[in-house]
Amino acid sequence: MIKLSKMHKRVLALGAVLPLGTAIAQTAEPQLETVTVTAQRRAENIKDVPVSVTMLKDEKLDVLLSGGQDIRFLAGKVPSLNVESSNGRTFPRFYIRGYGNTDFSTFASQPVSLVYDDVVQENGILKGFPVFDVAGVEVLRGPQGTLFGRNTPAGVVKFESAKPNLDKVEGYYSLSWGSHNTTNLEAAANIPLSSEWAMRVSTLRQHRDDFVDNTYTKQADSLEGYNEHAERVQFLYKPNASFNALFNVHARSTDGSARLFRGNLIKKGTNDFADGYDFTKISTDGLNFQNLRTNGANARLTWDLGAVKLFSITGYEGVDNYYTRGDIDGGSPANPPRFPVQTAGGITDLKQYSQEFRVESKNAGPLNWQTGVYYFKESGTGFSDNFDSTTQAQTSDLTSHQNNTAYAAFGSVTYDVSSDFTLRAGLRYTHDEKDFRTVNIWGVSQTGPKSVDVSKNKANWDLSGTYKINKDVSTYARVATGFRAPSIAAASASVPITVADAETITSVEAGIKADLFNRRARASLSVYNYDVKNQQLTVVGGTSNVTKLINAAKTAGRGVEAEIEGFVTPDFKVSLSGSYNFTEIKDPSLYAAVCGTCTVTDPIVNGLASINGNPLPQAAKYIFNASARYNWPLADGNLFVLTDWSYRSKINFFLYESKEFTGKEMLEGGLRVGYNWDGGKYEVAAFGRNITNTRRIIGGIDFNNLTGFVNEPRQFGVQFRGGF
Repeated sequence: MIKLSKMHKRVLALGAVLPLGTAIAQTAEPQLETVTVTAQRRAENIKDVPVSVTMLKDEKLDVLLSGGQDIRFLAGKVPSLNVESSNGRTFPRFYIRGYGNTDFSTFASQPVSLVYDDVVQENGILKGFPVFDVAGVEVLRGPQGTLFGRNTPAGVVKFESAKPNLDKVEGYYSLSWGSHNTTNLEAAANIPLSSEWAMRVSTLRQHRDDFVDNTYTKQADSLEGYNEHAERVQFLYKPNASFNALFNVHARSTDGSARLFRGNLIKKGTNDFADGYDFTKISTDGLNFQNLRTNGANARLTWDLGAVKLFSITGYEGVDNYYTRGDIDGGSPANPPRFPVQTAGGITDLKQYSQEFRVESKNAGPLNWQTGVYYFKESGTGFSDNFDSTTQAQTSDLTSHQNNTAYAAFGSVTYDVSSDFTLRAGLRYTHDEKDFRTVNIWGVSQTGPKSVDVSKNKANWDLSGTYKINKDVSTYARVATGFRAPSIAAASASVPITVADAETITSVEAGIKADLFNRRARASLSVYNYDVKNQQLTVVGGTSNVTKLINAAKTAGRGVEAEIEGFVTPDFKVSLSGSYNFTEIKDPSLYAAVCGTCTVTDPIVNGLASINGNPLPQAAKYIFNASARYNWPLADGNLFVLTDWSYRSKINFFLYESKEFTGKEMLEGGLRVGYNWDGGKYEVAAFGRNITNTRRIIGGIDFNNLTGFVNEPRQFGVQFRGGF
């Protein structure tokens, strides 16, 4: 039973706000367009899907991405979702309903799966592929293991690229320029090549100047810049109505600053900025840079055989090179305390192959089904190096290699008990195995074995029901289980290779979805409760700067998610959403290493903090979003003003709790004023992101001083977008 405070009840009452409801009811038009999602691997109306899901597309995405943001733009923009990274624009970590993984090591696994064009992006580096020319982004909350597999106990973030078509030559281009000479160029073109072939070419170019001074080296404007480009080429082959093939080749290249770790950023005994803090300055003796090259290709084949459809999805993803280097204490002789070591890490080679065959029924009757098999193979080599800050000479190296092979068989059945009541059941069997070994080590001691092999078999299932109260309102209930395979972490600081056993989740949720006022508004509400057994947690940092994996006997989570959007008037559209997520670690035997200089608030036993009863790291209890768009029709076009705001409550950076390493609540807003004409074909706009210049510490390094890193600064810019 979920107990709600007065605040939570007010959040759930958003859909019943009388002024909004009354105004919408008095409006004759327009209507919201139907949102189609593929949460169950079929195209369905979002209202009919028994899953808590949010879709972002079109203008919503364009607004959020206009200033050159990377994939972390999704953080807090939909209920129950957080995204963060201690590596800057690379290696993002996702959290849904407070459930995620803070591990930053090369082969860290996450309970949130990222799927791009039906291909799982398993390694954290692959999850950061830029978002451009996409048809939409779906955020699926709760276990999705039956149909998606590959470590989805928390949920799935699903991207779908805009596809080629045989109809006509068309496309778009978008160019924005903003603060710190930030430029963002995005373009795509669809080109029919014949009656059977079409091509779509998409590209992204992003740049930001360095704007942070290093006061130790006396270098002005030397850090925080980046250059990024990504490309995607797709070919569609459609010789007839019963067969089509879609081929996709893509690549990414990024260079620039790594995350800036700012020494002595936090005031002792608080989570405030230290006196004299300046966003545009840092004093560090360490080198700071990163570069990344990735590439991939996939082929999606579809056969319509009459009674069934057959799908084949073949995917390859590769990392040619990834290198990131920074100063983990963020200090210098001019900014003590200082630890005279810099760290670097990366991937010298990573290859991922996947293959899925799936058969989907096309029955006109009440019973339909889909079934398939899945294969996954990953092989990669990663390293962690140390350097002397004074001489810049390398002092140690630890290089590891991992092979991961998995296969699965899955199926689901949907049965229409009546025209209003539908039942669905799914089952998936997975075998997952990993072999991990140290291939090179010098300058650091390793205890224990040099190699580890693990494997696990597991069956997941889900059961759901959807009931249509009427043509506009439906309810659902769902019980689902999930599974994350065992994880392995490399040795570090005299800590041996560690293994976290497989984790499992059982989740129960229920919800209601409705189209309101003749589809001039829509709303949804979901409540959930989950228990995770053997959750994989990562102990990082502490005075010994160790990284190791542990399992928590149990973690509990519960919460509420609500969304509403609609037209207040034909020219005034508003959307509101929010979530309450409560998480708790339940294991009296678990302890974690703590910081050397911070104020720990957990019980300390033999120098370690008891983490029993703590929330999960990076789990915001509250997330709220609001946006409003007003349109003034003119003779030749439309003038508009749009504002969007997102709020998240405080977060804990680590497994233990302390006064310093607790991120304050954060509110960020955006503003966009523009004009579009020729039926929306062209648009010019001025925009601002983080317009209140909110400054927050969003992560930390707890090694030997109060080191942290900060959110993105305020940005203003202009954008022009055109279509053809």
